[in-house]
Amino acid sequence: MIPATQGMVRMWRRAGTRFMPFADAASEDLPLGRLLRLSLFQVSVGMAMALTVGTLNRVMIVELGVSAWVVALSVALPLAFAPFRALIGFKSDHHRSYLGWRRVPYLWFGTLLQFGGLSIMPFALLIMSGDTTGPLWIGYAASALAFLLVGAGLQTAQTAGLALATDLAPQETRPRVVALMYVMLLVGMVGSGLLFSLLLADFSQVKLIQVIQGAALATFALNMIALWKQEARDPSRTAHHHAQPDFGASWRAFVSGGRAGRFLVAVGLGSAAFSMQDIVLEPYGAEVLGLSVSETTSLTALLAGGALLAYAVAARMLARGLDPYRLAAYGALAGLPAFALVIASGPFQAPLLFRIGACLVGFGGGLFAVATLIAAMGLERKESHGLALGAWGAAQGAAQGVAMSLGGLVRDGVGSAAASGALGPVLDPAWTGYGAVYHIEVALLFATLVAIGPLARLARTDRTQTRLGLAEMPR
Repeated sequence: MIPATQGMVRMWRRAGTRFMPFADAASEDLPLGRLLRLSLFQVSVGMAMALTVGTLNRVMIVELGVSAWVVALSVALPLAFAPFRALIGFKSDHHRSYLGWRRVPYLWFGTLLQFGGLSIMPFALLIMSGDTTGPLWIGYAASALAFLLVGAGLQTAQTAGLALATDLAPQETRPRVVALMYVMLLVGMVGSGLLFSLLLADFSQVKLIQVIQGAALATFALNMIALWKQEARDPSRTAHHHAQPDFGASWRAFVSGGRAGRFLVAVGLGSAAFSMQDIVLEPYGAEVLGLSVSETTSLTALLAGGALLAYAVAARMLARGLDPYRLAAYGALAGLPAFALVIASGPFQAPLLFRIGACLVGFGGGLFAVATLIAAMGLERKESHGLALGAWGAAQGAAQGVAMSLGGLVRDGVGSAAASGALGPVLDPAWTGYGAVYHIEVALLFATLVAIGPLARLARTDRTQTRLGLAEMPR
């Protein structure tokens, strides 16, 4: 090859990794095509989350006339399975199979659970709405079963899928692989949310059935494409004569005597801090700032845009050797001015501050999530990635579920107290309930920094020392 041609090839290689997102996440063992195909399971997870938390939330209350408390309980049910992710990951680490697979069976059964839940969900919702001649309790029971199946399926598939990605990716490309997985989750949420809103613009019960069952079919197809020929078969590794470790003993060994216990506390605190506002952010914009429906809907794009920027920043900074614990602390730090701007936007009636704060909330939450997931990947040996990633998912999911529920309770309770005059004549009843939620989130972020500070100090190197002093926080 002549020198000019060689130079052109080198230029295009540099341009590809610089301008093509996550092109450098690929490796010899995990080429880009195979990596993108594997990431499709995150698209199906994002689609299920957008459907249950976003689209059905409105449809059940407005079009089907279901009580708000029933809707809130239904939306929270998929998170009820999150604490079992540690057990799922552990079982996938030590799965016995004559076929030689560890992760694939859990991806498969997670897909079937998700498909089954989405298949029966529209009929359960129609019965629950009272638009039938059958007993109403059947609708409630079937709806609870459908949401539980979807939650169990997506938690199982995501845990096994992330563990498989960790198994396949070399150590040096894992930060970029994780960032890519999160981007695909975001693509699934935003893309399917927009598609669902378009398909249900002219709402009818028949369209609802078609859309949800179409999502079930798409979930099955995406996950089958994702897992096809990804995990190499090794019957010697999954033979039945191997001793099956005890989960309780393995869990106690995992959380004791090291950084894992403190790490899970930090994950729970940080996840709660960024999730408590999920169900009150848009109502805050509408009730306090007087924003229209379209204006509050755009907040989803702002949150997603901030998260997308965080994933790109995390991939670059982690690839350059920044410690993930320190990066997670940076994410928590970014949340402090974010919530301060959201809080200030109410008294000052400043929608621009509110929008900037929402974007920063997405950025800080995305940075924290990616960094802690990378840190979880480094907690265990290669054979035990499932336990570590499952523990991370359990701490994150459980904290998010509790935080979202508490966010609504705090907003209603404090707002009602302010409206009755119990908090004095000065506080604005419309703002006070929301402000209490955001102040609690700020306190949780400070607690997160206290929890994660010693971890950053333990992992500190001379190359990553900064003047922020995070590592000097008390144990």
